[in-house]
Amino acid sequence: MIKAFLGMGLLGSNFVKAMLKKGDTVQVWNRTTSKAKALEAFGAKAFDNVEDAVQNADVIYVTLKDDATVDEVLSKAAKEFKQGVTIIDHTTTSVKGAVKRTADWKGKGFTYLHAPVFMGPANALESSGFMMVSGDQSVIAKYENELSKMTGKLLNFGEQEGKAAGIKLSGNLFLLSMTAGLADSLALAKVHGIKPEELLQLFNNWNPGTSVPARLKRIAEDRFNEPSWELNMARKDAGLMLSAAKENETDLAIIPAIAKVMDEWITKGHGNDDWSVIAKDSL
Repeated sequence: MIKAFLGMGLLGSNFVKAMLKKGDTVQVWNRTTSKAKALEAFGAKAFDNVEDAVQNADVIYVTLKDDATVDEVLSKAAKEFKQGVTIIDHTTTSVKGAVKRTADWKGKGFTYLHAPVFMGPANALESSGFMMVSGDQSVIAKYENELSKMTGKLLNFGEQEGKAAGIKLSGNLFLLSMTAGLADSLALAKVHGIKPEELLQLFNNWNPGTSVPARLKRIAEDRFNEPSWELNMARKDAGLMLSAAKENETDLAIIPAIAKVMDEWITKGHGNDDWSVIAKDSL
């Protein structure tokens, strides 16, 4: 099987290195040619033009920037697509884009499968992390073994086209929120003269991430009348955070918005409920 890989960023290039280690034949292309040429030292065949890179390929893997870039590159490469070729796209894209490409390429006689990942460059090289798919189950079944070789775990979210794209974006939203939360934690720690390494000592021993599945389950089941942390008490703590930050002329990124939502739910009469009730309208 001949594989083509388009997009030699940190993720794509390490995917290719892992494929080459497994003995695969891989043709590579990148807009910045030098990044593709660098893979020749590992056994890849690099091409200056994307049309040449996809010639005779049975499967074309894509790791690019966004919807527009994927559409642009595939449109140009299509001139040399092998009949019946399959396109597997690991790019983080919109749900609408993934659904539209699936239908458009099917209409042209090709298979398009969106398979976004929760994987960093190291994961791509080590074939660890998570990859997600959804859509035509016959297509997924055909490539399940091949995709499983690329990741620690392949998650199949069923027949709905674009669902994997939506889950990827939802997961990324959580990562962005978590980093913003860390920024607020560091800012508040600085206000109190606490060094980053001291805060790290806390998180090295207390991992709040382990509570995420249970909290999400509580929210999904609408179980807010069995509080583990009452909203009134959580709002009191948020007030302490805001006061300390204000006294030291320090801006917090997300706590003011959270406090506002808390106040709204307390006004509605949910002060004695579990504080996660603030997520109720998201159900």
